Formats: sequence, structure tokens, C-alpha cells
Amino acid sequence: MMHFPTHIVAAAGYVFDQKGNLLMIKTPNRGWDCTGGQIEEGEDLETGVLREILEESGIKARVKTLCAVYSNVGKHIFYDGTTPVPTKVMFDFICECESGECRPSEESSEVIWVPKTHVLDYVTKPVLRYRFQNILNFDGRVTYASYVTHPEFQVLTERYI
Repeated sequence: MMHFPTHIVAAAGYVFDQKGNLLMIKTPNRGWDCTGGQIEEGEDLETGVLREILEESGIKARVKTLCAVYSNVGKHIFYDGTTPVPTKVMFDFICECESGECRPSEESSEVIWVPKTHVLDYVTKPVLRYRFQNILNFDGRVTYASYVTHPEFQVLTERYI
């Protein structure tokens, strides 16, 4: 019997407003982060990331560009302490705010706009800082990287396309 590989496919939306501020949400497990999450079965990446942005923040956005693709190839246990987490492939998109008001959700206790120059003051997890820095330094080339987050964050490969 054939077994298909088990991967989580996720997308993150780094949403900028017209003033260049970046949308940030406070999450229970990751602290301050961007919006995003798992892509549902039958859903394309852009639809999924826009759904996640709206669900987690109340902001309606549009995708501007793909800026990074990451593989978290480490094996670790989920926040519940027992569930193994499969390899995760993540697509990071820069998005633009179209409308809406910031509102928290079940996945976000706070939702705020942060000036680009202060974004890294909020982000504490090393992997998230790495991804935010790639967004803030985006020059039109897509970052591809593989990394592990446990026992500590380490970039294994990195290139720009």
C-alpha cells in the first residue's frame, strides 16, 4: 500500500497599510506574529492566506507578491506536548490592506498596525524574527530556505530566486 508524505502547507500574510505600517497579531503560542495558517483541502494559497488574514484580524487584504518559501524540516512536538508535527512548507506573501478594522479573534488576542521601523521590537521568537527580517528587506527576489526550530532555530539552506 502506498503512503503519501505528510506535510502541512501554510501561508502567511504580511499586510501593509497605505502608510507602510505592518499588521501584527498577538498569538497565544508564538507571541507577536503576522497573520496566517494552514491551507485547507481544496483551497489555493492566495485564497487561504486572505481567509486567514480576515479571520485573525478583521482586515480584508489583497496579495501583492510572494516573497518567501520555507521548509521547516525539523521534527518536534506540538504545543499540546504529545502530537508530532510533520514537515511544514510555508509561503510568505506581502499583502496590501483593502478595508476593515482591526479586531481580535480566537487566534489573536490583539491586532495592531506597527511602523516598519518598530516591527522587530515586538517579535521575540528567532524563526519569526528571521522571517520578518526577510519581509522588511524584500528586494523582489523570493527567499527559499530550509530550517529547524527545535531544539534551537537554525537555517540549513538559504537562496534567493
